Amino acid sequence: MNVNGVTSADTYASTYASQSASAKATEETAASSASAATEAAVYEPSADTAQQAVTKTYQKNPQLVAKLQADADARTSQLKSLVEQLITKQGQTIGKANNMFSFLAGGNFTVDPATRAQAQADIAEDGYWGVKQTSDRILDFAKALSGGSPEKMNKMLDAFKKGFEQATKTWGKQLPDISQRTYDAVIKKFEDYQNAETASQV
Repeated sequence: MNVNGVTSADTYASTYASQSASAKATEETAASSASAATEAAVYEPSADTAQQAVTKTYQKNPQLVAKLQADADARTSQLKSLVEQLITKQGQTIGKANNMFSFLAGGNFTVDPATRAQAQADIAEDGYWGVKQTSDRILDFAKALSGGSPEKMNKMLDAFKKGFEQATKTWGKQLPDISQRTYDAVIKKFEDYQNAETASQV
């Protein structure tokens, strides 16, 4: 029996086994690295991060409130002046009229061309007292006073409804069509705002 042949075969077998074991270890290391890389690429936000994404801070905006109030006061004063001129030109004064709103609601008066033109411009579609601008202003006031908080916005909507009811009583009968349309526009804008807030928190 050739000893050298046996030795060579043993050496070859040993070398082959060593190489196979090395290759297998390399494959296992590569597979382990790939698995680790895949796991490392998975991002799972913590509960704190998820909570921060939906948490909103609502704060009152006093600067905007003051600006809106000053603008509304100026335009209301202008409207009051127009009404005073209207009544005075007919030989009456605000003091003599039992109730200015009842007087206006009665419609028993004439309007000079200048006052009519100003009034028509103010209540036009894009006028200051028109449906769009008035409803926008009411919503802006509500957001500025509540900071946009959904809970507080609900209270603002309730306050608006009560204010409208009171205005109707003061007027003495159903308010003019422009007032009814403004009411509907305000309700719609409140609903749209609340729906958008709810959607942003989902």
